[in-house]
Amino acid sequence: MSLMPQTISEFIDPYRVSKGKNFKLKDHDPGDIGGLGSEFKAEAKEFMQRGMDMLTDLQDKLYAQDHWTVLLVFQAMDAAGKDGAIKHVMSGVNPQGVQVHSFKSPSSEELDHDFLWRTTCRLPERGRIGIFNRSYYEELLVVKVHPEFLGKQHIPQKLITDEIWEQRYEDVAGFERYLSRNGICIRKFFLNVSKKEQKKRFLARLDRPEKNWKFSAADIRERKCWDDYMNAYELAIQNTATKRAPWFVVPADNKWFTRLVVMAAVVDALQSLDVDYPTVTDEQKKALEGARTELE
Repeated sequence: MSLMPQTISEFIDPYRVSKGKNFKLKDHDPGDIGGLGSEFKAEAKEFMQRGMDMLTDLQDKLYAQDHWTVLLVFQAMDAAGKDGAIKHVMSGVNPQGVQVHSFKSPSSEELDHDFLWRTTCRLPERGRIGIFNRSYYEELLVVKVHPEFLGKQHIPQKLITDEIWEQRYEDVAGFERYLSRNGICIRKFFLNVSKKEQKKRFLARLDRPEKNWKFSAADIRERKCWDDYMNAYELAIQNTATKRAPWFVVPADNKWFTRLVVMAAVVDALQSLDVDYPTVTDEQKKALEGARTELE
């Protein structure tokens, strides 16, 4: 990563949203490649590997130190490349230190609890990197676009008012504030794919037999609600982006660049924690020397 045109922090800064008040999704181009030029794509693998080496080292220290937790939240429209980004960015880390959870439609048990319950149960332990493939943000996205889903959540009818979305924004922001105060470093990623690129990827799923399994008729139904989803994402980011729990609006039309930005953001997050191996005390050193003597 040292050969990048900027420092890691400068490289990812255009995609970081720490104050949501003035955020507008139209200001973020899904096809952006950071001014690197298409010829840089060939070098991207080298930079990904360098980032992976850094991430491996930082994750090892995070695990050994056992103080901090990192939570990575991924949200996106279908075919934006969440699975691929997670796979490529995390491929070099120790699986013992990573916990990945994909959240599908809520079960009957989950619907009998508050909307944060199912994700709270899956929060990563200290020293781990937790990955949420979709998350509690589905309540501010899918459920907002399809408000009829609220009827399945067994919420008392008098609580389903015009203020429910503002209340949920407040609840999520408060929840993330609570997590950050307890040593959980949160980074949220919206993989910003264009409608045109999504169509191209959907057609590829239909044309290539090995990708047919990825296609669902539900994807087409949700695509018809594109504008509603873009509005929901914009409002969610406006109301929940903070310095402690920033969003990264990652251009997703070029997968190589998407993965590069995600990798850089994860490395930057770990670097901000100053993780290191635990210091060995004088007493522990004496015990180690005793063990050496006994072994020899």
